[in-house]
Amino acid sequence: MHNTLSGRSAARRWLAGLLAAVAVSAGQAAEYFDAYGLRPDSPAVDLGTQPLGYPSGVISAVMHRDRILRRELAALDQPLSAHPFRRGADMLGLLAERRLDAALLGDMPTILGAAEGRLWIVGLVKQTATAIVASGIHEVAGLAGKRVAYVPVSSAHHTLLQGLASAGLQESDVRLVAMGVDAMPAALQRGDIDAFAAWEPAPSTALSQGGGAQIVFRGRSSDYFVVEKAFAQRSPQAAEALVAGYVRAIEWMRRSRRNLDKAAQWALADARDFGGKAPEVTPEQIGAITRREILNIPSAPVIINNSKGPPPLRKEFEFLRSQNKLPAAGTWENVGGAFQTDLLPRVIADPQRHRLQTFDYED
Repeated sequence: MHNTLSGRSAARRWLAGLLAAVAVSAGQAAEYFDAYGLRPDSPAVDLGTQPLGYPSGVISAVMHRDRILRRELAALDQPLSAHPFRRGADMLGLLAERRLDAALLGDMPTILGAAEGRLWIVGLVKQTATAIVASGIHEVAGLAGKRVAYVPVSSAHHTLLQGLASAGLQESDVRLVAMGVDAMPAALQRGDIDAFAAWEPAPSTALSQGGGAQIVFRGRSSDYFVVEKAFAQRSPQAAEALVAGYVRAIEWMRRSRRNLDKAAQWALADARDFGGKAPEVTPEQIGAITRREILNIPSAPVIINNSKGPPPLRKEFEFLRSQNKLPAAGTWENVGGAFQTDLLPRVIADPQRHRLQTFDYED
């Protein structure tokens, strides 16, 4: 099924309104990324990253230090330019306007971005359980009337919705507090909030701080590497080079503990440069998260579609639709169709050409 022009316009208006509401509720300007100077006619390959979350921030840290990737894109006169974002929601408008060419996104932003049929969902970045962490509360039902921090339009927002629904609650039954994921553990410890929904490393950080913090709900969560369709059509060689860099990053980290330790150090440096302070997490914790959530998944980065079960993201799509979190014009046909790309299989099928077993990273 194809959206009509009016349907696409309605979806864009819906998304713009949603992101504007997010910016207001977060109490922060959404224009920090205006300084990146992103534009549709940029010669660069513009990659959106999330350095404050793992393993997404680890993969991107390796990718943008990949000399092979940089040389290949420079030879095409399309240099790599990686841009850090606080959350996937901040990238959606830029992807829709073709000011970003690719990104690493959580499941809810991926669904919203793919609903208009503009994205290819290329490969897996994370497969895990995102958590709701609470202090002095032992079950989800106890969140009623409490202050719950979250990142709007994120995989953790999706988990929060799932958790509340499991206890017969709605968002209106709690006091939502929009907050950066890196600020949540300290806010919980200070008592500024009663609970938060977040991805790693925030849950591990909060649990390590003690003070009665505990996980009251876990929801299945996944991150994806997405490529804007027009970019892949316009610059197929650059798109293949970028996908090869993504595959190479995961393979390099799998090769040795030393490589993973180095990647964790790079990810810490990226998070510190972007967030202005060192994250409250150790390289060892980052390595453990990365192994658990991507490196130890044998099929990764390939997305497995089990013929005996629902397609990837189908349950998530239906749940978000039941919660009225999708635009009226957003269809499963568009989201499901976003997986129907041969970008990753094409790259994996020719490892010699794409130098998938050769590694050259900046130190």
